[in-house]
Amino acid sequence: MASWYEGPLAAFDTETTGVDVETDRIVSAAVVVQDAPGTRPRVTRWLVNPGVPVPEAATAVHGLTEEHLQRQGRWPAPVMQEIAEVLAEQAVAGRPLVVMNAPFDLTLLDRELRRHRASSLDHWFETSPLLVLDPRVLDKHLDRYRKGRRTLTDLCAHYGVALDGAHDAGADALAALEVVRAVGNRFAARLERLSPAELHPLQAVWHAAQARGLQAWFARSGSEEAVDPAWPLRPDLPAAA
Repeated sequence: MASWYEGPLAAFDTETTGVDVETDRIVSAAVVVQDAPGTRPRVTRWLVNPGVPVPEAATAVHGLTEEHLQRQGRWPAPVMQEIAEVLAEQAVAGRPLVVMNAPFDLTLLDRELRRHRASSLDHWFETSPLLVLDPRVLDKHLDRYRKGRRTLTDLCAHYGVALDGAHDAGADALAALEVVRAVGNRFAARLERLSPAELHPLQAVWHAAQARGLQAWFARSGSEEAVDPAWPLRPDLPAAA
């Protein structure tokens, strides 16, 4: 019987107006589905007119200008609904969902659903739970003493995964999916006996430990930057008094 990393996987990625999950917006997104290693992936893409200014710094990363999004992008409300529906379909089908740095993309999607659909991401997975595989968390836990950065580009280089068109949501989602397959193969002795359903809560524990370690490093460096230990979705901010 094939291991989970040799079977069907889906992946999700976004491009955004910035890096604040509470205030920034999705400008493009993609879901990639691949039935087995080496098979042709099926890619669903969305382009969004966020209805807010797109900073030049964000455009410099993903190449999507405010003018282009206004002309070619769709309004956020129906897009967020469609994305949630497609992700829910993956859960119903039993496909694990690969999300690089899941607390960013999934929390941002949750806030967009709340903003435009008066809904939440959790609502879509009440009957069929979402099983997330985060290559960043997996790699950092399984190869914790390796030096260097662990961005998607770094992980692709380390695991020999091609990344064509970085910062395109479809390309990044596919690359993250391939990295997870590579992690699975490299650490098969430690992963093949764990199902995605077992790995999901384990990654929450691993991410929390990683966050505590990073927070301690920031403290030693004199930085006040906070690291959220929640995974794969950050909790709501408390309501303002």
